[in-house]
Amino acid sequence: MVVRVCEKLDVSERRACRVLGQARSTQRRRPAIRDDEDALTTRIVQLASCYGRYGYRRITVLLKREGWKVNHKRVERIWRQEGLRVPTKQPKRGRLWLNDGSCIRLRPSHRDHVWSYDFIHERTRDGRSLRILTVIDEYTRECLALNVGRTQKAGDVLDVLNDLFIRRGVPEHIRSDNGSEFTAAAVRQWLSILEVKPLYIEPGSPWENGYVESFHGKFRDELLNVELFDTLWEAKVLIEQWREEYNRFRPHSSLGNRPPAPEAIAWPPDSEPLGALHPAASLARLAV
Repeated sequence: MVVRVCEKLDVSERRACRVLGQARSTQRRRPAIRDDEDALTTRIVQLASCYGRYGYRRITVLLKREGWKVNHKRVERIWRQEGLRVPTKQPKRGRLWLNDGSCIRLRPSHRDHVWSYDFIHERTRDGRSLRILTVIDEYTRECLALNVGRTQKAGDVLDVLNDLFIRRGVPEHIRSDNGSEFTAAAVRQWLSILEVKPLYIEPGSPWENGYVESFHGKFRDELLNVELFDTLWEAKVLIEQWREEYNRFRPHSSLGNRPPAPEAIAWPPDSEPLGALHPAASLARLAV
């Protein structure tokens, strides 16, 4: 604006700055472009292309993991300069507290204290339904299982839990809604034998199962809404890849931008570590 006023009205820069309230030092300052600007811009675009639902803050965390000396302000500037789209925020969930101040659910205090499980639905290209059983550890936020099937009944729930209990151990509590698969006599009896205390939420109150509902929002936003599954097997492979990436690579804001179950880093590390869903990582696994 100062330059335009000087050109149109034929006045000095000093006078134009005084009238417009612009400091002359600011007007004359020339931004210093760093040597790594082009390389950083290229890397931000690569990460944004690979992880299309990550915003600039999560991209900043990934860059710092790779050794870049950047803050979120610089990444945001390049992000907007390149016209990258920041994902829209998820809608807020309802409160977890009653009007009298009492808590309506048991809050997790350590690993394997409270697990929660629920179903989420999707369809393949031919319109046939997919039913996905989600099991998470509420304290660590780790996704323990994403079991995909056309239909899933109480027996399928028992099979998934039995496998998890053998591999990981038995939790103290397990939270769910009042679906028939979770309240079946066989499931309740089996949990009772193992001394796992079931926690059932109030009917029509999904916010009481907030951890798994929040996970489902990320799951649908980052995978289900962007992938078109042709077959059941394709859905199983892609969903399991996303689960591994969520657990071992994806930064989680509530955990200080660490993944729920970070993988040990081999030495020397790769120059550009890739997540499970990155095309190059997928090709490398297929080659093996």
